[in-house]
Amino acid sequence: MPSDIFSYREPSPSSRGKDGALSGMKMALQPNMSVRGWPTEAGSMALRRFVALENATVVERLKEAGAILVGSTRMSELGFGLAGDLTASAVSEGHADCALITDTMGESLVAASIAGLWALKPTYGIISRLGLIGLVPSMECYGAVAMKPQDIAPVMKVIAGRDENDFSMPDLAIPDFRLDGKKGNTIKTIAVLKECLDLLSDDEAALFRSGLSRLEQAGFSLQEESMEEFGLFRTVHQVVGSVEASSSAGKYDGVRYGHRASAAKNWNEMYLKSRAESFGMPVKAYLFQGAYFQFENFDAFEDACRIRARLVKAMDDLFTRVDAIAIPTRRKKHPAEKALSVTQVYDAFLLTLAASVTGLPALQVPGVMSDGDFDSGLQLVGRRLSDPHLLSAGARLRR
Repeated sequence: MPSDIFSYREPSPSSRGKDGALSGMKMALQPNMSVRGWPTEAGSMALRRFVALENATVVERLKEAGAILVGSTRMSELGFGLAGDLTASAVSEGHADCALITDTMGESLVAASIAGLWALKPTYGIISRLGLIGLVPSMECYGAVAMKPQDIAPVMKVIAGRDENDFSMPDLAIPDFRLDGKKGNTIKTIAVLKECLDLLSDDEAALFRSGLSRLEQAGFSLQEESMEEFGLFRTVHQVVGSVEASSSAGKYDGVRYGHRASAAKNWNEMYLKSRAESFGMPVKAYLFQGAYFQFENFDAFEDACRIRARLVKAMDDLFTRVDAIAIPTRRKKHPAEKALSVTQVYDAFLLTLAASVTGLPALQVPGVMSDGDFDSGLQLVGRRLSDPHLLSAGARLRR
């Protein structure tokens, strides 16, 4: 039922821009994306009863383009993982044409794979995060989920672009999201990473290889490559991500908004109790990890940042030889929707962390790597700003 999928349903959804590029398109959002007057609790007790005071930049652009915002879906706490998240279901069950999911470690890609949908995690920095309540500022972005890539492209065209009020945006050229056959043909050579294959079980590797043959049938050329430090994406994401999360969550103190503990003897006790009561166990454990690296082992955090820069360079070097990288989206034995600890979350998102750490775009393709009732999804990771080319390649695969 829609009431199970949505935490808030707009009573009378309507379109502002009747002649806009997205006129009539139904959009579902998550309740950490600010819409003026809507409950914006981000799935967390820390923001209980908080109502957005203004629209996020992305929301304002969707409204101006004529999109119909149907409501906020249920989501995991502060967008960490996918436990309890039903955003993709809003699309698969026909309540929305497209949905936006906060993507910090591949949530939009994995959620789409579970629902048999398409998704794009865009190049980091081409979409304003103003008005987005997140955890890991250097990795989080808006991922889009839809029934086909042709529905994602116009949404990205509308929401991507410079925002003078978001000073964190890097100075990047915004790609042209108009789909055409020429862009699809620019992705010809796709890399298969030996170290990625080594991380897969025998069953997962067999399913992956069967899907690769379908890429060849579609006209793509496969090329085996090696990236010795591929296994470090998990470590880097967990160290850097937890530190940023610990810092970001410091503002949830029960003073200005959100949950405030009762029966406290003084302000300090109120702050400590409120913090203790505000977060669920997975997020709380993640914040504790971040605090450890932030205050007790800062050298590890600095090392992770240096390794991250090395991984970014290694990926850039790889893209001098290939046009995209093929990786399975999810793992059968590690369901993301059931991950209830930090370790389980990282086990579930092991294969999507590379794009998040490096800020590269990634496209989730359904139906290519399926075995009975399980579809692992195919993830195509592209070079920076190649988002439209990935979508065009996806449209080519869909045909």
